[in-house]
Amino acid sequence: MEWSVIASYIEPDLFIVIGVCWIIGYVLRRTPRVPNWTIIYAVTLAAIIISSYIMSFNVESVMQGILCGALAVYGNEFIKQTRRGLVHNADTDSGEK
Repeated sequence: MEWSVIASYIEPDLFIVIGVCWIIGYVLRRTPRVPNWTIIYAVTLAAIIISSYIMSFNVESVMQGILCGALAVYGNEFIKQTRRGLVHNADTDSGEK
């Protein structure tokens, strides 16, 4: 599935919610007393609240919030795993020479 297909499901007015959720997740990740397993729930809840505020509370705004929260978490994991893979490959390549 391409990014354009995923992005087509999210209202253009709500792309800012993805960025805000990304920042919320980053701050929570750096907070020592917040367990990692709670971050996805906090980000999703924040996305639902923000999207409901922007679109007014209804089923569509809740679904849009879930999509925005999920995309923020997925984007973060995508970047984190890519960095981890690049470091692993760099370590492996330098060890073979």
